[in-house]
Amino acid sequence: MELTDNLNIRRFKPLITPKQLKDELPETEAISHIVATSRKGVQDILLNREPRRMVITGPCSLHDRAASIEYAQRLKTLQDRIGDKLLLIMRTYFEKPRTTLGWKGMLYDPALDDSYDIEQGFRMARGILVEISNIGLPVATEFLDPIVPQYLADLVSWAAIGARTAESQVHRQMASGLSMPIGFKNSTDGNLTPALDAIRSALSPHSFLGIDRNGKAIVAETTGNKYGHLVMRGGTSGPNYASEYVAFAQILLNKAGIQTGVVIDCSHANSNKDHRLQRVAFLDIVKQIQQGNRMISGLMLESFLEEGNQPVAHTDKLQYGVSITDKCIGWKQTEELILTLAGIL
Repeated sequence: MELTDNLNIRRFKPLITPKQLKDELPETEAISHIVATSRKGVQDILLNREPRRMVITGPCSLHDRAASIEYAQRLKTLQDRIGDKLLLIMRTYFEKPRTTLGWKGMLYDPALDDSYDIEQGFRMARGILVEISNIGLPVATEFLDPIVPQYLADLVSWAAIGARTAESQVHRQMASGLSMPIGFKNSTDGNLTPALDAIRSALSPHSFLGIDRNGKAIVAETTGNKYGHLVMRGGTSGPNYASEYVAFAQILLNKAGIQTGVVIDCSHANSNKDHRLQRVAFLDIVKQIQQGNRMISGLMLESFLEEGNQPVAHTDKLQYGVSITDKCIGWKQTEELILTLAGIL
C-alpha cells in the first residue's frame, strides 16, 4: 500500500499538557483576584459603566524575561499613581503572525535560534505571566493558535484577535469561548466590517474542536462572549484614528447593534509603521476624549524600555530593553503620554 498520510511531517513531538503546565506554574488566589478584577474593569469601561479608560501598552513581542519584568514593574508604579483615571494593562504578546516568514514569537522559538522548543516556550510564557501578575499588573495578549488559550488564558485580562485572523471562523469560534473581553482588529486594508462580523459571531454559541486540560481532543461548546469589541489599527489606505473615522465606526457599530466601545491602536497602520508617529495618534485621541467622546474605551501602544528595534540575527549582542520585532517608543515617552491622558480625565 502506498503511503498517503503525514507525508510532509518530519516527526511528532510530545507536548506538556495544559494541566501539567498549570500545576508547575499555578494561578494563586492573589493572581486570580487580579485577573477577575481587571476583567471586570475592562468590561465596565467597554460598556461605559465607569469613567476610566484603559491603556494597553508593552513590547511588540516579548523576548527577554528580565526586560519584560522591569517594564512591568515600571508600569505598575505608574498604575499606582493614576489608577483612579486609567486601567493599565501590559501587552504580553508571545505569538507573532507572519505574512511570509520571520521569528514567530517566544512561544514557538524562545531561544531565538530556530530550535523551536515550544514546550520551553510555554514554560517561559506562563512563567512571565505569573511574575507580572504577582507584581499586581493585568496582562493582554493576542491568541493565534487555538490550543494556546488552554495553557495561558486563565492569566489574561484582555485579548486580541489580529487583523489577519479576525475573518477566520476558527478564531471567531475560539473567541466565543474565551473568558476575557476580546478585541477584534480591523482588516489590514482598513475595512471595519470583518471585525464587526467577528464581534457578532463571537457573541453567539459555537461548537468546535479543541483540547481539554489533559490534552485530550474534545468538542468545545461555548455560550458566546458578550465583550467583543472593535480595535481600530488603520489600514493600507492610511490611519483611521481621527475623529471622522471614529464617528463612522460608531455609525457602523450602532447599525450592527454592538454596544461596546472601541480601542484605538496607535501603532501599526495608525502610525504608518513609524513608531515616532504613535505620539501623534495618541495625542489626537486624547483630544477627542477631552472633547467628550465616550465611545473610545482605550488606547494601545507598542512600547518598551528603549526606543526602536534591533535585528534578531546576533542573539549574543542584543541590546537590553529593545524590541526585536516592530519598533517601539521608549519608556520616557510612554510615561509622558499616559500621564497626559490621565491629566484630562
